[in-house]
Amino acid sequence: MSHTAHIRSHRKPRRSASTLAMRAGVAGGVLSTLAVAGASGSANAAEPVTQTLELPTLTADLAAQAAKSADATQQAAANYQLQAERDAAAAKAAKQAKADLAEAKQKAAEAKKKAQEAARKEAAARASRNAERTTLSATTDTGSTSTSTSTATGSAAAVISFVKAQIGKAYVSGATGPTAYDCSGLVQTAFKQVGISLPRVSQDQSTQGTQVSLSDLQPGDILYWGSAGSAYHVAVYVGDGMFVGAQNPSSGVGEHPLSYDPPTGAVRVL
Repeated sequence: MSHTAHIRSHRKPRRSASTLAMRAGVAGGVLSTLAVAGASGSANAAEPVTQTLELPTLTADLAAQAAKSADATQQAAANYQLQAERDAAAAKAAKQAKADLAEAKQKAAEAKKKAQEAARKEAAARASRNAERTTLSATTDTGSTSTSTSTATGSAAAVISFVKAQIGKAYVSGATGPTAYDCSGLVQTAFKQVGISLPRVSQDQSTQGTQVSLSDLQPGDILYWGSAGSAYHVAVYVGDGMFVGAQNPSSGVGEHPLSYDPPTGAVRVL
């Protein structure tokens, strides 16, 4: 027996061909994987991958925000313009109102001045009429005036005869005879008898012919009550301090003394 017979051999047992083939396949697969990984790593190192998946969404959001901001800016500009226009309109209106107020004050002052002047003239005219009435009443009561004893002739006599013939007839507004009259209707119809055409209403009749003083009346003169051009009643003076007129619905056409209802003026058309 050899002196090494009891020592086991250190040689590894021979592997079978199938085991070797399998290991070779595994090793090849590992190497292939490493090669692919290496190639992929080299490619990645050469061309870095850029993440672009979220870029369209980001761009759309920015565009929407920009559009919204532009709309807001445009709206703000429109608001500023509208406010400016309103301010301009308000300033213009305030200026116009100030001018209108100044004009109104001026017109009011002028109207007040005119009213005061008219009142002054009316007071003077009233005083003059009162003086004439006082004189007329005094002469009527004493019967000493020349008109009270004068006898009407010609056209005046015809007018007086006509109005006296109507005494007792009714007063009807707008009537011109023959059964009823109003005051101006009686006067117009009376003077028509002598070929004189007078206006229809008392306001116009009070401006016909020549204005005469109440202290210088003659038979046939037209008496009026109120101001010339705005008289509200007319009648015919018949002499002796008397007049005939269509007074009102209650008294109709009648003859009365001047003191019964003193007139304010007279005109002469004959």
